[in-house]
Amino acid sequence: MSTADQDPADLVVLLADDARPVGTAPRADVHTDRTPLHLAFSCHVTDGSGRLLLTRRALNKRTWPGVWTNAFCGHPRPGEDPQVAVHRYAEYELGLRLDHLEPLLPDFRYRAVDASGIVEHEVCPVWLAHTTSDPSLNRDEAVEARWVTPQELRTTAEVAPWALSPWLVLQLDELPAGRSALDQVGQAV
Repeated sequence: MSTADQDPADLVVLLADDARPVGTAPRADVHTDRTPLHLAFSCHVTDGSGRLLLTRRALNKRTWPGVWTNAFCGHPRPGEDPQVAVHRYAEYELGLRLDHLEPLLPDFRYRAVDASGIVEHEVCPVWLAHTTSDPSLNRDEAVEARWVTPQELRTTAEVAPWALSPWLVLQLDELPAGRSALDQVGQAV
């Protein structure tokens, strides 16, 4: 169990279908086979070379253990500014200082069930960040990290979507059509 799991203030915001807050629940208890809709976020991190950071989820994660995903995800606490939450998780999970942060998919939402039957059900705004440093992994959160080009990520999602988190694959599908969205993500900042 991580330090964040033991924090009594570590609550997630429960949401109605229209994304209105309707309550809170302890983050450590919210993910089950009947996970209620709740607020989260997802963050893609790019470096000065236009590469994207992928991380492999820790093997002790409740959902999708050992799966490769975007840089990091998390849950804002009740009343917490979303940007503050993104910076907090970047530091906690990856030891990263983010130099730039902007919304990428502000209305992203998904529901997915992992092999154990645990459900992720989130309104999950997606952020794009930039850093000039390499990650220093919190092993309770991520066991590996790799910088990849947008083309490498695109190819992986096309030929082996099962090797990536479902939210990452869905996010890639939702990036604006009609342009080379992944390439622009890598060059956006």
